[in-house]
Amino acid sequence: MAGEQLNVLKALDQAKTQWYHFTAVVIAGMGFFTDAYDLFCISLVTRLLGRIYYTEAGSNEPGHLPANVSAAVNGVALCGTLAGQLFFGWLGDKLGRKSVYGFTLILMVLCSIASGLSFGHEAKGVIGTLCFFRFWLGFGVGGDYPLSATIMSEYANKKTRGTFIAAVFAMQGFGILFGTIVTIVVSSAFRNAFPAPPFYIDAASSIGPEADYVWRIIVMFGTIPAALTYYWRMKMPETARYTALITRNTKQATADMSRVLNKDITEEEEKVQLQVASGDTWGLFSRQFMSRHGLHLLATTSTWFLLDVAFYSQNLFQKDIFTKVGWIPPARTMSALEELYRIARAQALIALCGTVPGYWFTVAFIDIIGRFWIQLMGFAMMTIFMLAIAVPYDYLVKPGHHTGFVVLYGLTFFFANFGPNSTTFIVPAEIFPARLRSTCHGVSAAAGKAGAIIGAFGFLYASQDQKKPDKGYSAGIGMRNALFVLAGTNFLGLLFSLLVPESKGRSLEEISKENYDDDATITPAGV
Repeated sequence: MAGEQLNVLKALDQAKTQWYHFTAVVIAGMGFFTDAYDLFCISLVTRLLGRIYYTEAGSNEPGHLPANVSAAVNGVALCGTLAGQLFFGWLGDKLGRKSVYGFTLILMVLCSIASGLSFGHEAKGVIGTLCFFRFWLGFGVGGDYPLSATIMSEYANKKTRGTFIAAVFAMQGFGILFGTIVTIVVSSAFRNAFPAPPFYIDAASSIGPEADYVWRIIVMFGTIPAALTYYWRMKMPETARYTALITRNTKQATADMSRVLNKDITEEEEKVQLQVASGDTWGLFSRQFMSRHGLHLLATTSTWFLLDVAFYSQNLFQKDIFTKVGWIPPARTMSALEELYRIARAQALIALCGTVPGYWFTVAFIDIIGRFWIQLMGFAMMTIFMLAIAVPYDYLVKPGHHTGFVVLYGLTFFFANFGPNSTTFIVPAEIFPARLRSTCHGVSAAAGKAGAIIGAFGFLYASQDQKKPDKGYSAGIGMRNALFVLAGTNFLGLLFSLLVPESKGRSLEEISKENYDDDATITPAGV
């Protein structure tokens, strides 16, 4: 049997959508806005970094980051993110969601600024310090995943909980788009102020000393919106579920939520005592957890892992894909800032037409269609569109056929975001008990980042041409075969999604079986 739900939790579940819900979305969402900006803006400037620090005198081609350096610059923040998700996820259950929420934001802001101030003008010093600070930037970003998701799920009502968690995550789309806009504006301003010839005309002048300021401004700029929300993060009360169910201070939880909801909430002492007496104490590695939630944790970790292998492969290396299909001209025909501008413009188009709409379709339909079906549909459509690119790849990359490629490529992003990229973030924040919710979300997210690291490191090498790999790389399986591999990864994600439980319209205590006896019925996965 279960202890009867506390009045304060009932009030939260039944609360009408009101101003504090939107405030929470903005406060948590601006963290994700910065997360996305910081993680993905590096893909915009890696070509520029290669030109500035690795162009060899007398070379006929602009410099580019060596294979190991490119992998490190693109992947080091993801390694930090994985560590941060595990650490802050665990800490959020031990010390409280609010207690560590502000620290992650401070860490992101400081390390983002420090990344832009990387020491020196030589490749070794700049790249070394850039990687160091981006690791700790990723560490802070990692903490935002479990904390933001858990806070929003515990604040929301059960009717629109999915919508609000999805809205927090959807700010990631605006962060990606904002990164491209900032890059377009900054590169355009510097191009107009300091005109430069293409590389093949004058190699040295095509870069110019001003370019070193451009990437630093871009890397640092995303901290501004996030820094503005720090005060409001600190003003948020601890979630009622943490206060009532973990610290067992029902009186404080009731007072906090009475103030937030603008209504009087009273608790019956008998119900409070029953809740305390029936509280579960088993941990993450216990037999009880594996019996109740082991399959759920397998579902959330495996699907997030498989999704991020494909998603980060596509996102971090868009510029390489666009170059291979001829959408961006050869590097030697452009100046450094012209190339940066064209990369940003191409990525902005994908973000505007595919990425951002996908997130907000999820916001609109998550509490209508449900998490399970959106995730299943997303993986299915990603598989289909990836195959639609891979099969006629040799045809699509020919001049005159690039539009078809870009449309299909944009649709894979649309269904990633109107699909598993959103639902893998939402579900772990709903299906685990309160005292393990942040930890389990962190573990699930860390599995995703492990997939992202494989995607970031592996795709770069795997997509190399079998006969003519880029300088510094060994032969890979080729872009077409790499796309087939990603299609297979998406299909595996579809299969593992069958294990994902449906949480639409149910209270967190009902979903997670909070304070149920061991013989309580567990809702089957995928139902």
